Amino acid sequence: MSKKKIFSGIQPSGLLTLGNYIGAMKQFVELQDEGDCIFCVVDLHAITVPQEPELLRQNVRSLAAMFLAAGIDPQKATLMVQSHVKEHAELGWLMQCTAYMGELERMTQFKDKSEGKAAVNASLFTYPALMAADILLYDATHVPVGDDQKQHLELTRDLAQRFNGRFGETFTIPEPIIPKVGGRIMSLDDPSKKMSKSNPNEGSFISLLDEPKKIVRKVKRAVTDSENQIRFDEQEKPAISNLLTIYALASNQTIEQLESQYDGIGYGAFKSDVADAVVSLLEPMQQRYQEWIESDELDRVLLAGAEKAAEYAEQKMIEVKQRMGLIPRETLK
Repeated sequence: MSKKKIFSGIQPSGLLTLGNYIGAMKQFVELQDEGDCIFCVVDLHAITVPQEPELLRQNVRSLAAMFLAAGIDPQKATLMVQSHVKEHAELGWLMQCTAYMGELERMTQFKDKSEGKAAVNASLFTYPALMAADILLYDATHVPVGDDQKQHLELTRDLAQRFNGRFGETFTIPEPIIPKVGGRIMSLDDPSKKMSKSNPNEGSFISLLDEPKKIVRKVKRAVTDSENQIRFDEQEKPAISNLLTIYALASNQTIEQLESQYDGIGYGAFKSDVADAVVSLLEPMQQRYQEWIESDELDRVLLAGAEKAAEYAEQKMIEVKQRMGLIPRETLK
């Protein structure tokens, strides 16, 4: 059986939350031992909304450093920045030429991000085509996705199949990798909403760079449910279920183990232990982050990653252009 080829990307949009780590990065670290992985800082996606140039540059480096601090090993996986490989933008345009307006109009994230705005960039509407290009460019066989990205992967699969049907077998049809637990970490102040740094209440999320005292304070102030019992029930006890999920994944225990351990114990002691588990998880990561962000080695890792990715992407684009009837420059004599 051939090895999995895995692609995933995260936008460099500022603070990363505990939800980003549990829902994505933790899984990435595990996957790098299972397949040929490419992890991408998708800066071209970030500019679908206005960005301050210097802040964007800082955010790109910060996210790359956090990938490495979380445990991505550049000897095992490819870490790169999207705009460093020009073929992403090039194939993104060809995927726009393959997608239909109706498909893009149905994307729920466009509806969410454009709601209430007087004007939005055209790229915010078409960026699912670029997301498809990111995946198809490397013939990814598998893509880790959270609940909010399933629709985009379905579009990617549709575009690949449409292209293959019209021009011949060109793209691999990717399969989703969906985490069994922790795919969607919820807000500490409202367990009906996903944990997000865009929430105006800073106490609703834990940043990966929050200092220990702040983490403890946020967890202790997290909302709970009626009935002072610690058990997992997303319908009846969504707040406690969310804290149990966080605790389980931060401490590498099962939810069943924690339910048994905290049988008959109140919310106060439980939340204190959740906070300690999160602090123990994040403190070493924060130390490694500081080492990476202050090191020239970060640039060398990103350059090596871009060169490795570009080598594959260049060849893929020659194939794609030839299939479509375009004349690749590389074939001219």
